[in-house]
Amino acid sequence: MLIVQKYGGTSVANVERIKAVARRVVRTAEEGNKVVVVVSAMAGETDKLIRLAYEVSDNPSEREMDLLLSSGERVTTALTAMAIQALGHKAIAFTGRQMGIITEPVHTKARIERIEADRAKRALEEGYIVVVAGFQGITETDEVTTLGRGGSDLTAVAIARALRADLCEIYTDVDGVYTADPNIVPEARKLERISYEEMLELASLGAKVLQTRSVEFAMKHNVPVVVRSSFNDNPGTLVTREDKEMEKVVVSGIAHDKNQAKITIKAVPDRPGIAAKLFKAIAEANIVVDMIVQNVSSDGKATDISFTVPKPDAKKALSITEGIAKELNAGGVDLREDIAKVSIVGVGMRTHSGVAAKMFETLANHGINIMAISTSEIKVSCLIEAKYTELAVRILHEAFELSKTS
Repeated sequence: MLIVQKYGGTSVANVERIKAVARRVVRTAEEGNKVVVVVSAMAGETDKLIRLAYEVSDNPSEREMDLLLSSGERVTTALTAMAIQALGHKAIAFTGRQMGIITEPVHTKARIERIEADRAKRALEEGYIVVVAGFQGITETDEVTTLGRGGSDLTAVAIARALRADLCEIYTDVDGVYTADPNIVPEARKLERISYEEMLELASLGAKVLQTRSVEFAMKHNVPVVVRSSFNDNPGTLVTREDKEMEKVVVSGIAHDKNQAKITIKAVPDRPGIAAKLFKAIAEANIVVDMIVQNVSSDGKATDISFTVPKPDAKKALSITEGIAKELNAGGVDLREDIAKVSIVGVGMRTHSGVAAKMFETLANHGINIMAISTSEIKVSCLIEAKYTELAVRILHEAFELSKTS
């Protein structure tokens, strides 16, 4: 088998953990498998580099940020290859450029366009364990790019697709996908299997087990993914195609996300094209908008529009919105960051009624006000005050009886 293994920052946080990863990789190889290893930067290293950047500049350029941040993974890649070599196995370390990871020319959150994996294929044929720096790539014009937070997951899944790997294993500090964050809900249950769609929703809604784009890529190309812990040998959670058994479970999991900010533009003229003008400007800045709420104007002249964006993009989105507000002679713009999104997810929602009503009733019974709601076929999300996040997760987990084995 050809197996791609990805190890996150906590798994390679220090020399001892890097050695432990090397032992696990070697064990996999000694079972007769070809192995490609993708590693993240050591835990905390990326944040340290970001702090350094802001110590020398209030507004560091995105190009130089990519060059800086990509160094974290390079360190881990070289050390992991050395650790494997110390165990008597052939290993070779590749940067994103050496692996041939070609991305679009966008800094800090580039998308992978293709992977020219010829060097890796040759190395595997020659008996090497290939170690690749995650999170980074190169443009057609040789500019270093990074793939955004959690980008090493995307690197691993994309490499698995490019090499036609039999399996992509994502090793992290948890041993699978749980019905909720076990740190908040101690009785949360690990799932044996979850559909790509459910995992995509959970990832996009705040579950930090897998990066959203990596799940999207795996679903599009049908890459089998297993989420496992690098600290034990417990079986993980298989992320795979939906089957009929999955539909019997109404809610599979609960996600929460405190990394949200809400922007409200007040007293906007109520006429066609206003929302398009606002959200086009935000989209052109590569900012992803999540929830949108537009109040119906009582006089037909003015309305309020509220929307949420990731907290790191809040200041940029606020600046753009204030510019639009001036053009439109709107009433003003507010930014609120003390908010959170709580969501329930399950493919069974397609065939079961009353799920949303049960969620709203549960929150209301505990005095939790809902500021905004968004839904899809398989999820319901509510925007609430951040101080109620943990309570909301616990009461919803109990209400939908997620601690019980289906």
